[in-house]
Amino acid sequence: MTSNPTSRDYNKASVLEVVLTRAPLTRNELMELTGLSKATVSRAVEELRADGFVVDGGVDEVTGRGRRSTYLDVPGTTGHVVGISFGVQTTGVMVTDLRGREIAQLTVPTVEHLEVGDAARWLVDLVGQAAESARGPLRQIVVAVPGRVRGGTEIFGPAESMKILVGSGLQRAIEELADAPVLLDSDANASLLGVLTDDATIRNAALFSVSTILNFGSCTDHELVRGRTPAFGDIGVLSSGFGDEILDELLSTWGLLRFARKRGLDLERIEDLWLEARTEAPHAEAPRDEALRAEVLEAFTRAIVTAVSVVAVTLDPESVYFVGRLRPLVDVVLPEVRERLGRNLPVVPEIRTGSHLIGLSTAQGAVYAGLTIAHERLRDAVLGARGQGRVTEQSVPAF
Repeated sequence: MTSNPTSRDYNKASVLEVVLTRAPLTRNELMELTGLSKATVSRAVEELRADGFVVDGGVDEVTGRGRRSTYLDVPGTTGHVVGISFGVQTTGVMVTDLRGREIAQLTVPTVEHLEVGDAARWLVDLVGQAAESARGPLRQIVVAVPGRVRGGTEIFGPAESMKILVGSGLQRAIEELADAPVLLDSDANASLLGVLTDDATIRNAALFSVSTILNFGSCTDHELVRGRTPAFGDIGVLSSGFGDEILDELLSTWGLLRFARKRGLDLERIEDLWLEARTEAPHAEAPRDEALRAEVLEAFTRAIVTAVSVVAVTLDPESVYFVGRLRPLVDVVLPEVRERLGRNLPVVPEIRTGSHLIGLSTAQGAVYAGLTIAHERLRDAVLGARGQGRVTEQSVPAF
C-alpha cells in the first residue's frame, strides 16, 4: 500500500526535473537551481543514481585550488522520445534522449496510404529506423499532422489526401504497434512549440503554417492555446479580402496553385510563383505573365494582411510567425504587408518568417512536446513511488 508523497519525495522530484532539463551540471549548480541544501541534494542524487536516472558525467575543467566538481548527467538508459512531422509531401522523424539531446533524425517523402493501419505501420517503421541506436524505453511519441487535433487523439479537417486519418484511428494504431504512449497534435502547434522552446521570452504569439493546408496556432503567456471544439483554429474559412476567396484558398499550396491556374498563369509547381518572379521571362508573353503573376501576388498579399489583422485585433499577439512551403512567398510580399498593416492597425505585431526546415522543424517541436510529457510522467512516478520499492541495478531505471 502506498502513502502520500513526503517533502523528501518532492525534493527528489525537483532535483530530477532540473537534471532532466539542465544536465550535465554539478551538485553546486543543483543547489542553486533548486534552492535545496547540500545534504538534501546529495541524498536526492544518490537515490536517483540508484534508480538509474543520474550518472557521473566527467569533472569540472576549471583549474584552481581545491577539489574539482563532478558533473552529473542523464544516462541513455533512461529512455528516449520521438517527434514526427507527418506531412502530405514530407515526413520527418526526430529522436532525442530524455535530456533533449538529438540521437537521430530522418526525412523522407510521404507515402500515400489508403488505410489508417498502413499509415501507422509505415510511421512505426520509420520510428524504428530512426531510433535504432537509442537506448532504454521509448517514453513518448508525438505526431504532428496537417489538420486540427482535439484531445491529442482526434484529427479534424486534414489535407484532402489525408482524409482517411479523420478521427482517432491513427493514434490508437500507432500506440498499439509501437507499444508506447502516443499524442497527436497539429503541425502549427508543433511549430509554435519549437519557437517557444527556442525563445523563452515570447509570451503571446500566433503562427500560420502555410503549406498544403492553412493551419493556425497561438499562445498566451508562453502556453499553447487549445479550443473546446474542433472549430478552434479553423481560420481558413474566413474571407481573404480578395473577391470570394477564403483564406484557405489563398494561403495553402493547393489553393494558391489552383487560383493562379484559374487566372491563366501556367505553373507546374507552386515554387515557380516566387522563383520566376525574380527572373525576367524570356518569351514573348512575358508582359502578360507578369501581369497575371502580379494579380496572384496581390491576392496573396491581401490574404496575409487579412489573416494578420484578424489575429491582431482578436488575440493581440506580440509576434506573428509564418512557416511552411509558402514561407518564401511570404518573404516576397512582407514589405508591402507591413506597410498596409501600418495604415490599418494602431499597433502592428512583429511578423517573422525565419528559417524553417520542412519536416524537421515541426518534428523538433513535436519532440519538445514529448519531452515535456515524459518529464511530467517521471515526476509523477517519483511522487507516487513511495511504498513500491526501488530498483538497485543502476542500468535499469525504476520508472
